[in-house]
Amino acid sequence: VQLQASGGGLVQAGGSLRLSCAASGSIFSISGIGWWRQAPGKQRELVASIVNSTHYADSVKGRFTISRDDVKKTAYLQMNSLKVEDTAVYYCNAGVRDYDGRLKTHWGEGTQVTVSS
Repeated sequence: VQLQASGGGLVQAGGSLRLSCAASGSIFSISGIGWWRQAPGKQRELVASIVNSTHYADSVKGRFTISRDDVKKTAYLQMNSLKVEDTAVYYCNAGVRDYDGRLKTHWGEGTQVTVSS
């Protein structure tokens, strides 16, 4: 199973980006999906997650929206009103159940988001 995160880039403060996380491989189903970020010198933090409902870090509530398309096996993070402090490497992870019934958490490679002032 592989998770491929994409959509990062350089954007001015107040702008928007949409990140994608596409899963591929031997996938029977996907349970929870999370978007995390890690800024230089800081610990990785959970930004948003989605299972049956969504959860957001206080710092992004009202600005970021997590969604998923189970047919495409893809999750998205729509980021609006971006701030300089949103600058970080963004990672996705997902709980994936394979055809043998085993559930395992997988991580994607990070995608850099840089917000300039």
